[in-house]
Amino acid sequence: MCIIEESKRYVRGLRRKPVNVLFPENETGKIVRPPPESHQLAARKPVKKRSGTEIPPAAQPAVESGPAKTMNHVQSTAKHPEVVVPREQVDELRFEKASPGDKRLARLVSVARSRTFREHQGKILLEGRRLICDALDAGAKPQMVFFSMVDRLRELPLDKLRRASLVKVKFEDIKLWSDLVTPQGVIAIFSRPDPSRLTFANTNNTVPLSLICDNIRDPGNLGTILRCAAAAGCHNVLLTKGCVDAWEPKVLRAAMGAHFRLPIYPSLGWDDIEKNLSKPVTVHVADSGCGHDGVREMEEIGTHNLLKAGAYGWISSRSNPKKMRYEEYDSDSDSESEREEFSIPRVSTKLYHESWAERATALVVGGETHGLSLEAVQLAEKTDGYRLFIPVVPGVDSLNSAMAASILLFEGRKQLLQLLQTSGKKSKTKRQAS
Repeated sequence: MCIIEESKRYVRGLRRKPVNVLFPENETGKIVRPPPESHQLAARKPVKKRSGTEIPPAAQPAVESGPAKTMNHVQSTAKHPEVVVPREQVDELRFEKASPGDKRLARLVSVARSRTFREHQGKILLEGRRLICDALDAGAKPQMVFFSMVDRLRELPLDKLRRASLVKVKFEDIKLWSDLVTPQGVIAIFSRPDPSRLTFANTNNTVPLSLICDNIRDPGNLGTILRCAAAAGCHNVLLTKGCVDAWEPKVLRAAMGAHFRLPIYPSLGWDDIEKNLSKPVTVHVADSGCGHDGVREMEEIGTHNLLKAGAYGWISSRSNPKKMRYEEYDSDSDSESEREEFSIPRVSTKLYHESWAERATALVVGGETHGLSLEAVQLAEKTDGYRLFIPVVPGVDSLNSAMAASILLFEGRKQLLQLLQTSGKKSKTKRQAS
C-alpha cells in the first residue's frame, strides 16, 4: 500500500502546471506570446461528432505542454512573424520609427521641391532647426517632421508639434535628401503659410517702406533681397508673377528666416500690387545700371524721345510690345528693322542719397536679365516717383539687384526715421507751446 501511495504522489506532481509562464522577447523585437487559456480548456472538453456521440477526453489527441509546447509555438511564430510598428515617445509626444525601405521621406522631399506641387498641394519644405523654429514661432502649421536623433527633436518647441506626425529616420537618409552640405538632422513639411495669418516679431521697428520685386529670377538674389528687407524693417514685400518662387529651397537658405519676419505676397499682378500698397504712396524704381554718364545723356536726350529699350538696363524690352516706340534691331538679320511704338514714361532721376522718402514709400527692384517692367515705370510716373541710381566708378558695369536693393532700402529707412523724428519734435513743440 505504501508503494502505491508514493507512486500516486509522483503522478500528481507531474500533472501540476505552473500558474503563469513569462516568455522573453527575442532580438528582433517580436513578442512571443503563450497560447490562450481558452485553447487549453477546449482541449479538455469532449468533441461532438456529426452523429451526436461524444469522444471522451482520454480518446482526444494529447495537448502538448511545457517546454515542448513552447518550442513549437516559437517555431510557428518564426514562420508567421507579427507586424509590429515600434512607437516611442519623448516628453509625452509619441513618434514613429521608420522601418527599412520607408519611402515617405524621399517621396515628400522630391515633390516638395517642385513649384507646381507647392502651389497646388499647399506644402513647403523647411530644413534646419533655426528655420523650423522661426516658422513655428510665426504660427506656421507643421504636418510631418523627420529627425535622426531624439536630441534634435528636443531642440524644437515640442508644444507646437502636437498635431504633426513625428518620424525618426536614419541620418544617412536625411543626408541623402538634404540640400545642405552639413545637414542638421531635421526636415519638416509645413502647410504653405498665409502671410495675413502669420505673427511677425519686431513689428514696432518697421517703417512705411514696401519692396516690390520685379522679375527677380535668381534664387540667391531674391533670398538676399528678402533678408535685406527684413533687416531694414520693411512693411511688406510684393513679388510679381515673373519672380522665382519665394519658397524655393535656395531662396529659403539665402533669406535666413526672412519669410517669417515680414509679410511676403508672391505671384501678384500689377493691379494687385497697387491694392497692397498704402494710400497715399510714392513709388520709386531702382536704376542700378545707370551711372553719371548715362544720366547726363538721358537728360540731354529727354525721356520723351525715341530710345532703344534696355539701352541703360533699366527697362524691359519685353513688356507691352504694342505700346513700344523705339527701334528694335534684329542681330540675326541683315534686313532693316521694324519700328514699333514705345512710350517711355517721364520719370526724373535722383541720386540714392538725396531726399526721396518723404512719406509712405515703395521701392521697385528689377531683375538683372530683363530689367524693370514697363508697368513699374508707369506706376512711378503716376505717383511722382524717381529713378534712383547709385553712382559707381568708371569701368564698373553695375551692381547686382541684391546689392542695389540693400543700399536703397537702408537709405530709405534712414530718411523715413529722420522724417518721423522731425515730425515728432514738431508735434512736441506744439504741445508745449499750447
